Amino acid sequence: MAGHSQFKNIMHKKGAADARRSKVFGKLAREITVAAKTGMPDPKMNPRLRLAIQNARAENMPKDNIERAIKKAQGGDADTFEEIRYEGYGPGGIAIIVETLTDNRNRTASAVRAAFTKHGGALGETGSVSFMFDRVGEIAFPAGAGSADAVMEAAIEAGADDVQSSDEEHVIVCAFGAIGEVSEALAERLGEATSVKVVWKPQTLTPVDDERAETLFKLIAQLEDDDDVQAVFGNFEISDAAMERLSAA
Repeated sequence: MAGHSQFKNIMHKKGAADARRSKVFGKLAREITVAAKTGMPDPKMNPRLRLAIQNARAENMPKDNIERAIKKAQGGDADTFEEIRYEGYGPGGIAIIVETLTDNRNRTASAVRAAFTKHGGALGETGSVSFMFDRVGEIAFPAGAGSADAVMEAAIEAGADDVQSSDEEHVIVCAFGAIGEVSEALAERLGEATSVKVVWKPQTLTPVDDERAETLFKLIAQLEDDDDVQAVFGNFEISDAAMERLSAA
């Protein structure tokens, strides 16, 4: 198995549902506030805010929470957040990108660096690993949105670049700059997406053995547990057997 989605599945099973939900809602609210503050507070006029709200709804975030996050952006006392990207190498030489929204860059840098160091990794300079990834849009639909062939046809007509279908979902990849246009076209054909986001897609994958896989997952888990961290991406590939063992642990 390859990529970060499998890691997500494992962590969702292992983590306490309520604690995870609270953590996710907090990060979604922060993104909504930043999106509303940097653009128009109306999602119809603000593509970033529209995507943030869509992803919040996909996580069943209450409407009141969403509206409160938007109103917070309009208040004079709203926190000022910076978008900062960290890059480095994890166990086994895995390239890792960490995206954050923070109101204290010193605190966030210290926490990210500590996580890398604790798990045998090393934080690098900006640009040290991002050249190994492509910045793309990723749009996910539930399996029930249609057959693999139907989704593929809809994706091609919408201008997407790739589709990966499984028993659980359809994941459609498009150019970074086309994510708004493609997601709207797909919604007309397939219904509401479960997530619409911009991701760092690795150009090639690096195999990780069982021992390093466990350490790598601990590193990613520690990073994602930080309130300032919005997303973590890596270019790792882990065997199905290792995934099963980690899932059962």
